[in-house]
Amino acid sequence: MKTSIADSRQHILRIGKGLILRKGFTAVGLAELLAAASVPKGSFYHYFASKEAFGEALLEWYFEEHLQHLDTLLTRPSSAAERLNGYWRYWLAAQRGDDPNAKCLAVKLSAEVSDLSEAMRAVLERGTDGVIRRLTECIEDGKLDGSIAVPDSAKELATSLYAMWLGASLLAKVTQDDRPLQTAMVSTRHILKLSR
Repeated sequence: MKTSIADSRQHILRIGKGLILRKGFTAVGLAELLAAASVPKGSFYHYFASKEAFGEALLEWYFEEHLQHLDTLLTRPSSAAERLNGYWRYWLAAQRGDDPNAKCLAVKLSAEVSDLSEAMRAVLERGTDGVIRRLTECIEDGKLDGSIAVPDSAKELATSLYAMWLGASLLAKVTQDDRPLQTAMVSTRHILKLSR
């Protein structure tokens, strides 16, 4: 059975995501990526114009999946506060878990590639804007349904919370300890007046 170009491309992206989440973008060479994906040398450029184009495609694919998952979490039939609480619990579990493929690619690559590649930085910006937009909408829903009572602008609050969680995830990587994530959870619940 023949594999389509789209299937091969997706396979390289899946394998690449795992490698890059473990080692970083610049540390993963094309030879290593192709060997791990069992793709013949020289065929990389059949799927991607450059390593940067691969990185751009990887981030686009990652955010497409992540935002779909976020849509599922934040549109469940419950109060907005419960939906937001579920998102932060998901983030906490994913970042402290043992599965490297569950980690956040934005956390891993933001500092590394934003100065190296304008194209990849732009995808990161669009993706994180998508997360913040969804969090903003959920906070606004919470103000309407009465489950979130905060005077702050929903967008400013969503941006601050997302920035806090990105920072906590980075600090957890630096310290090899999940306490920064636990602190982010406590702070988030306090700010939004969420129950456990």
